[in-house]
Amino acid sequence: MIGRLRFASAGPGAARAALASLALAAACAAPAQAAIFGDDEARKAIIDLRGRFDQLAEQNRARQAEQAAQFNDQMNAMKRSILDLNSQLELQRSENAKLRGQVEQLARDIAEVQRKQADMVQGVEDRIRKIEPQKVTLDEKEFLADPDEKRTYDEALAAVRRSEFDRAASGLSTLLKRWPASGYRESALFWLGNAQYGQRNYQGAIGSFRQLVSTSPDSPRAPEALLAIANCQAELKDTKSARRTIEELLRTYPKSEAAAAGRERLVSLK
Repeated sequence: MIGRLRFASAGPGAARAALASLALAAACAAPAQAAIFGDDEARKAIIDLRGRFDQLAEQNRARQAEQAAQFNDQMNAMKRSILDLNSQLELQRSENAKLRGQVEQLARDIAEVQRKQADMVQGVEDRIRKIEPQKVTLDEKEFLADPDEKRTYDEALAAVRRSEFDRAASGLSTLLKRWPASGYRESALFWLGNAQYGQRNYQGAIGSFRQLVSTSPDSPRAPEALLAIANCQAELKDTKSARRTIEELLRTYPKSEAAAAGRERLVSLK
């Protein structure tokens, strides 16, 4: 019985070896055992051994088939895991790309908002500059001027420099009427007189220069205005009035550059 258990627990190779040994032993011992057991019992023993061998072989094949099936199941499960992992990776890449797109769009949106805010601030500043008085320094005097007031003066003065006397006279007259207390008033009267002189409107020029001298005798333009009046009077062939104006210049502003020029001019007035 013990021998049978050991035989049953052996592997296929051991079973074949054991069967061969038993067969050989049976063959060798057949003559001796024939007397004891007989041919029938020997054949039964061999058949029993073959049956057990076949049974072990079948069990071994079943075990191998089971192991192969388990291995295939494990391989299939691994393949499914790899496919699932690849799917997850592809989904993650897709989500990352989508997120990058959203971040880029957000950056563009922020940049657009910042640009609009900058434009809005610039627009507000431009509107404020259009209505907010500006500090101006002219002829050693500082004052505030409206943007339109400053623009009118600057454009008129530029027209004087281009010898566009009609345009200059119109602009300066408008400034004096619209802003009668303007800080540009003294300079505007002086340049208006020059523009009128350029138009050969000598009487108009004399009126502008005289208004400057009368209302602003301390203006640095006043000496030049008196000399300009004398020049206008000379153009009108009113030599007597021209001489009186120069004499007024010499009395009132004797140390001015205009007075020095007036002395030279006085020599030519005869």
